[in-house]
Amino acid sequence: MRALSRLSSSLFCLGLLAGWLSPDTASADTRVALVIGNGAYTSTAQLPNPSHDAEDVAASLKRSGFEVIQGIDLRQADMQDLTIRFARAASRADVAIFYYSGHAMQYNGVNYLMPVDATLTDEADLKRFVRVDDIVNDLQQAKNLRILVLDSCRDNPLAETLKRSATRAASIGRGLSKVEAPRGTIVSFSTQSGQTAADGVGRNSPYTAAFLKHIEEPQEIGDVFRDISSDVYDASGKTQLPELSLSIIGKFYLNGPVSVTIAPAAPQAAPRADPCASAEAHWKAADTIGTVSAFEDHLTRFSSCSFANLAKARIEGLKQKVALAPATNTRAGGSKDFDGTWDVTLNCPASGKAQGFTRPLAGTVTNGVFHAEAQSKDGVNRLEIDGQIQADGKTTLSARGTTGASAYTLNNLAPGSPYAFTVDAQFDRTRGTGKRNEARACNLVFVKR
Repeated sequence: MRALSRLSSSLFCLGLLAGWLSPDTASADTRVALVIGNGAYTSTAQLPNPSHDAEDVAASLKRSGFEVIQGIDLRQADMQDLTIRFARAASRADVAIFYYSGHAMQYNGVNYLMPVDATLTDEADLKRFVRVDDIVNDLQQAKNLRILVLDSCRDNPLAETLKRSATRAASIGRGLSKVEAPRGTIVSFSTQSGQTAADGVGRNSPYTAAFLKHIEEPQEIGDVFRDISSDVYDASGKTQLPELSLSIIGKFYLNGPVSVTIAPAAPQAAPRADPCASAEAHWKAADTIGTVSAFEDHLTRFSSCSFANLAKARIEGLKQKVALAPATNTRAGGSKDFDGTWDVTLNCPASGKAQGFTRPLAGTVTNGVFHAEAQSKDGVNRLEIDGQIQADGKTTLSARGTTGASAYTLNNLAPGSPYAFTVDAQFDRTRGTGKRNEARACNLVFVKR
């Protein structure tokens, strides 16, 4: 019997010695999977492999005891229907897998999967896409193990169309934004966040070929996905390294030791749920909406979590902007006092193990609206700063971007990891100064050309 086993080696041995294991204690788990392959796009480049990827992955998972919901070249309505079916199925499952092959993109740090009939002329069209955050939430209903696989980091030409029409404050990066695995979850991307992956020249993409090679092996599931990543890296000549995030305790097998029930020595209290487990996903959604009510909702749900102070700063900044708007508009020329081109310098001294750095940005002010940006040649290390300068020169700016080399980050983050912070600044007609509010002490200097 193929089944899932989650037990430590010490408990396993103890169970054997006590004679607790018997055929009556072994039981099969419930497994569900949603497998989607989108390649026949009508408004952007078609992809030859996703349909084959989906067919082969679905067949493999069926051999491993999964009830598979399968979709190929799905339109928007069909994709919504299947994700709803999957959410219901995951709620009664022990193990749930979501596998997607096709076009995807990130916008303001949120990842989206693309139906074959979707168009992308402006930000409103993103409502036609499927949010990865929603899929992650659906997966969390499964009782024991959740797996998210996205073989979807191919270059998406439609992203360039959106860049031309989006607001200047919008952030549109290459590939996908990093997703940290919630507890009990494995997240695997075909390549690193912020990077693009090859579609391949054979029947399957390089990532799916490695997935099919290893997923049915009788190995612990963490080792299976590490082997998949290693195969892709080697097969690509060390140019494509899958992104892998695991947050599992114990050992899980899709094909291996039989599940057993061991009589406990004494009742154990249920583990306490992490109240901040969903804080990052909710913050990204609130920051994308960008309204006072969205940030207040985040504070209500996650008042003691890492983004609470940032939400408070966003709320205060938005309320100040609304309160001061009439005064700014009535002051003769007030909103244009700071208009022009600005040189911006961000200086962050060394902090802990993070090295210090100085970064120049090119900025502009138009009708009192400030925008500055900088991006490395490879597009990985990016920073944008935006905000409304009040008539008296005071402002709270919002900064967001993706990290560069790990040595310059506080927590040794992988390159391309998203981050955000606010800046309290004071401008006069030709100069300005600012101070970063969250996480790290950094200073900014603004000089008008």
